[in-house]
Amino acid sequence: MPESEQQRTGSAEYEKYGKALKPEDITRLFVERSNAGDAAGVAALYTEDAVMAYPPGRFTVGREAIRALWEKVLANRPHFEPEAPLPTLVSGDVAMTSTPPRDGAGARAQVVLRQPDGSWLRVLDQPEFVALAG
Repeated sequence: MPESEQQRTGSAEYEKYGKALKPEDITRLFVERSNAGDAAGVAALYTEDAVMAYPPGRFTVGREAIRALWEKVLANRPHFEPEAPLPTLVSGDVAMTSTPPRDGAGARAQVVLRQPDGSWLRVLDQPEFVALAG
């Protein structure tokens, strides 16, 4: 199957998930889907070429890699609490969302892009701003 068809096939799998209609919806949907153990649902919040700075000190690149990462993380059944968002910065079809985390990780920030249908997806995700030991 040509690469473009594989990408579309992968995208179709994620179409069943509810969409973020505003940038701030993504954090709420992330918490709901993570607490439900739904790695595919978490991955559906990201663009196909998204980059996540996680695990600490590394990058996870692409929606499928993010899905695989969250399958591992969610296998341990962690529980996530909603975090109140800081003001969202929006410039046209690009926005930056952030939250002050309850777990002392320092901060969380994401860059999200408006999609052609008006929904929003994460393209860059920095879930923790902590100094690395070493």
